Amino acid sequence: MSVAYPIRIALIDDHVLVRDGVKSLLSALPHFEVVAQAESGAEALALVATTELDLLLVDVGLKDMNGLELTRKLCGLYPGIKILILSMYDNQEYVRTSINAGAFGYVLKNAPSQELIAAIEAIVAGGSFYSPEIARKLATNSRDENELTPRELQVLSMLARGLNNKEVARELDISVRTVETYRLSIRRKLNIDTPAALVKYALEHGLISI
Repeated sequence: MSVAYPIRIALIDDHVLVRDGVKSLLSALPHFEVVAQAESGAEALALVATTELDLLLVDVGLKDMNGLELTRKLCGLYPGIKILILSMYDNQEYVRTSINAGAFGYVLKNAPSQELIAAIEAIVAGGSFYSPEIARKLATNSRDENELTPRELQVLSMLARGLNNKEVARELDISVRTVETYRLSIRRKLNIDTPAALVKYALEHGLISI
């Protein structure tokens, strides 16, 4: 895949110092251009709608929504959008969720600058990139297909506390249809069909307490 230069990048992070540092690093290179910044998911959604971008660097923790949920929303709205997660969390559940959400890579914030540069170049060229320690864990720790994602665990705990689909959707700022999708996935993975069984599972796994 041929790459048009400069590579136009948006930084999505709620810490100004992080954005300033990454912008300073990338702007020093002639083939990169930081054209937009946002500190929240809402700002990111707005800028993507109006700005021509080649790649978004997205933090996991944002002011108004999880960066992984933002990634899922953006990939749903703009199929083929290039997103690289830049996070301080070396968390395999986050990494797996980012992959399922549509991100093309995951780099740790304490990684060497050359690693971030290599990740951007690889993804824009049509590939993917993961920090070496994350890639090793992905290769050696195969995930049980029935393991719930962090978001599914969150939805499960809310349902077990008695919230209905509309209430869960409102709490998580997602659509009712998305909640229904999570609910079906939870039932399939756990083979649970009744509210009582859902509550029992949540109690046994410490997701809720009496």
